[in-house]
Amino acid sequence: MKTNGKNKIFKKGLQVATSMEPTLKTIYFPEDKNGYNKRSIQISIIAIFLGLAGGLIAKILTRLIGLITNLCFYGVFSFSFSSPAGNHLGLWVILIPIAGSVIVGLMAKYGSAGIRGHGIPEAMEQVLLNESKIQPRLTFLKPISAAISIGTGGPFGAEGPIIATGGALGSLIGQILKTSADERKTLLAAGAAAGMAATFGSPVSAVLLAVELLLFEFKPQSLIPVTLASASATAVRIFFVGTAPIFALKNVAQPGSLALVIYLLMGLVIGVCSVFVTKSVYFVEDSFDKLPIHWMWWPAIGAVAVGVIGFFAPHTMGVGYDNIDRILNGSIFGEALIVLFILKFISWAISLGSGTSGGTLAPLFTIGGGLGATLGSIILSLFPHCGVDIRIAALVGMAAMFAGSARALLASMIFAFETTMQPYGLLPLLAGCSTAYLISSLMMRNTIMTEKIARRGVYVPSEYEVDFLSKVSVKDSETTKVYSIYAEDEIGKVREWLTSGMEGSLHHGYPVVDKNDRLAGIVSRRELENPEIMPNVKVKDIIKEPLVVIFEDNTLREAADMIAYYKISRIPVVSRADTYKVIGLISRGDIMNARRKNIEQENLYKKYIKLSSIRRKNNLENENQNVEG
Repeated sequence: MKTNGKNKIFKKGLQVATSMEPTLKTIYFPEDKNGYNKRSIQISIIAIFLGLAGGLIAKILTRLIGLITNLCFYGVFSFSFSSPAGNHLGLWVILIPIAGSVIVGLMAKYGSAGIRGHGIPEAMEQVLLNESKIQPRLTFLKPISAAISIGTGGPFGAEGPIIATGGALGSLIGQILKTSADERKTLLAAGAAAGMAATFGSPVSAVLLAVELLLFEFKPQSLIPVTLASASATAVRIFFVGTAPIFALKNVAQPGSLALVIYLLMGLVIGVCSVFVTKSVYFVEDSFDKLPIHWMWWPAIGAVAVGVIGFFAPHTMGVGYDNIDRILNGSIFGEALIVLFILKFISWAISLGSGTSGGTLAPLFTIGGGLGATLGSIILSLFPHCGVDIRIAALVGMAAMFAGSARALLASMIFAFETTMQPYGLLPLLAGCSTAYLISSLMMRNTIMTEKIARRGVYVPSEYEVDFLSKVSVKDSETTKVYSIYAEDEIGKVREWLTSGMEGSLHHGYPVVDKNDRLAGIVSRRELENPEIMPNVKVKDIIKEPLVVIFEDNTLREAADMIAYYKISRIPVVSRADTYKVIGLISRGDIMNARRKNIEQENLYKKYIKLSSIRRKNNLENENQNVEG
């Protein structure tokens, strides 16, 4: 059984073959997935410009937040980025967040409800359910609403809206250029990564955040555009503000073994706290859902808490990057520190739960950093020579809170390093973030990023493992004993053989070959037994095109995809050296059998572990009985 490998034209997995056989004109092969192609390069170039745009968006949005902050709290027309903490408005300060939230509520109702929330869960939902198509108007409404919310004292970071805006811009460009769903997802993730990189100057952690929360995959076709977008956005940031880390830490000593153990244990505590923080936010959100008024007014109600808390603790208002810097450098401590991060948590949880437009990263960093610094201070007071540095404890707390609440383990660790450029913090971060992630995984099914969409019935991937079918080659599961039918045979003769009970006559499908044993097509048993086909008709006349074939070194995933796409039951396996030579057959049953064996092996291992545990328990009981005897 052979095919002629000459005169091939490859295009998107399609091979048109010139053949002397009238029954065979087109053969479909698996698409070559080796590396980059021309389309991938085009997406990468678009991602670079998207990164540059993301950097500019970050600059524009921070300037807009600065303008609104200065106008509302100081009555000054200035674009400089400032904190509301220095205002002298007295009780009037309570009204400013309320006024801003009323405007955001009106924008949500009459503009787009998509501006509500902190942006990343909404982007995740569009990736998973809507082929990464975000409403174009969100590209403008989200940053404007976020600037109003934050500029009027909302306790959010600017990075969340910038990330959401960058993602919306990437999706918009993808829709304009008529890209595929995968390409739009890549552009959306590239825009989001550009937003984070431009805000914090953390290009590597921005890429990791996109991988862990938006891409749900790790392959060159998506990773490289995201990386290029992140790098180009960082270049824009460097042009405007330079290369200095946003939260610089200096004169930090390398931690010893005991200190590392303490940071690890701190991660356990902060992991529990991250679960509490996440559940608190959604408890507040559920409470607002029960209010008998339209959700448009919920942000204004939440803003009452923001204003009242802001009156007593002005530093809880606004983005609070200065708070993070003060916590990491140890310039705020003791009772003032505890009051700050607790009140910041209350203000942020109520405001975010009300459905206003804002971000989560900066508040989480403030809460986690304050908690870490407090724990570090307590430990040092009890064990003065343990080697713990309060600044590193704050850094671990900041990153561990994010790792536990968002389950972005790699992004949280690298982010803390990039924003401080402190290499001695890496080992403590590795210890603290890992244990926080572990505790969060054990105690909480969803995260602060996924709980909202999980409640809507959306499944969010959380484990990035290679699909079993992608690890098994066709060669390992194919049927190598193939029975073929000659193209020139008459249907009547073939039917006699099918009812003879001879070896091979009970199969459900057969390759068709010509007189030289070259592959001419494939027919099913149902087609051969069709009573509407006269017995004197030749087999070659009932072959249905196109013919789909596969190679031995392809994976079962590729075989399954081709079977599903072309709506067929089996595929001839051919040789790359001679593509008309059939060397096997792979069917849906073969693929299912391979998966079934894998499941049986996994269950057998689990059963063995369970039995081993029971035996150990019985042995211990017997030993105890013997001791007692």
